[in-house]
Amino acid sequence: MISTIELTDQGSALVYTFDDVMLYHGPGSPGGVAHAVKVMERALPLLEPDGVPERREIEVHTAFAGPGARDAFEMVIRAVTEGRYVVDDALARPERGPTHERFVFRLGYRGRSVTVALRDGYVSTEFIALAGMEQRTAEQENRLTVLKRDMAELLLATPAVEVYDVDEKS
Repeated sequence: MISTIELTDQGSALVYTFDDVMLYHGPGSPGGVAHAVKVMERALPLLEPDGVPERREIEVHTAFAGPGARDAFEMVIRAVTEGRYVVDDALARPERGPTHERFVFRLGYRGRSVTVALRDGYVSTEFIALAGMEQRTAEQENRLTVLKRDMAELLLATPAVEVYDVDEKS
């Protein structure tokens, strides 16, 4: 399944794929890039149901501070450099457990907003444990690399509506 994100920039059509964003981000966090792609696939049509949104009017608030997601939102909607990307710990949902608590994203556009939260089965406890370590052995680093790649493949093979639930819409 090839995921695409369609937007406009001052009326010009733009289409991005996971591979496009990976060229910008580099190989470090394919899972984070894939999460952001799925968030945008899920949320953007809800924010602009009658067309394609203008990328420079989209805001992102999230509890997830990963570099792959940050770079994806920067490339696709220019949110970081234009001050429309906020990592907000208040959005975390610790009651959902360590594999879900930070995977909460609220996107806003022209007075509308939608919050999406990760469903079960897309982030493992092993991934969270390894990613949270300040220092890893070479073996742990290699395992984390495999887990990141596996997560990205799973996310990209799954429709966004099966990955992220709409938690709130206004």
